[in-house]
Amino acid sequence: MKISELLQNGTITFSCEIFPPKPGGDIARMWEVVQGIAELSPDFISVTYGAGGSTSKRTEEIASAIQEKHQIPALAHLTCVSSTREEVHQQLDSLKQHGIENILALRGDIPQDSSFPSPAQYRYACELIQDIKSQGDFCIGAACYPEGHVECERREDDIDYLKYKVECGCDFLTTQMFFDNNVLYNFMYRILAKGIHVPVIAGIMPVINSRQIKRSCELSGTQLPQRFRRIAEKFSDDPLAMKQAGIAYATEQIIDLLSNGVEHIHLYTMNRPEIAAAIVGNLSHIIR
Repeated sequence: MKISELLQNGTITFSCEIFPPKPGGDIARMWEVVQGIAELSPDFISVTYGAGGSTSKRTEEIASAIQEKHQIPALAHLTCVSSTREEVHQQLDSLKQHGIENILALRGDIPQDSSFPSPAQYRYACELIQDIKSQGDFCIGAACYPEGHVECERREDDIDYLKYKVECGCDFLTTQMFFDNNVLYNFMYRILAKGIHVPVIAGIMPVINSRQIKRSCELSGTQLPQRFRRIAEKFSDDPLAMKQAGIAYATEQIIDLLSNGVEHIHLYTMNRPEIAAAIVGNLSHIIR
């Protein structure tokens, strides 16, 4: 099933993201993660694509298994800056053969190579979206950044670029993590004013390790609100307390989003099914 169809039927959707192990990693543990997430009956599961395409085969393998074994739509991530156009076309052909029809089109981290970009490579996600659109009947998602992309100086420019992604063929958007819902509400007003009307999925990251999330925020440009900082300062030295507080904070974020008309929630699980299960348990009568 195409994710665009799920997002347009007027009901709440709840989805989860998982990431494949690095080459040589524990694939048995990965299947346990898939099983644990599938048991939560999400509307779809997204599978990330490692830096430089390092887990591309695993992405395809796991996405295919999610659909065949668990009968849950899979969203395969696909990044482009480390691949040639020919390599991407081969990936698209392989995804088709495995029945994958949903792709999250991403630029990826720019390689530290003075030859980038070559004429055979992509420079922007919009180029990848155009190419996917021309290669088959895929449903295409893209990333968006409520606090602005870290590489873009002006938020308005970032929204202009986002609009162009949509015009190139993007069917829906998934947000970068955020911890202040007002940031998302402001972002939604601004993109609507620019004429962006595709569905937007709110990406929620439950925080159970305050030190790790601070590093992630530095890289992504995400701001930690003072309320969250106080929680992290209070509980960061007590792992069980931080875990409980992180689950509660994410649950509260989701409840507020849903009560304010946001219909689509995507949970960045960090391959922790038990965390996702705790949040879903807190929302059992709200999201179903």
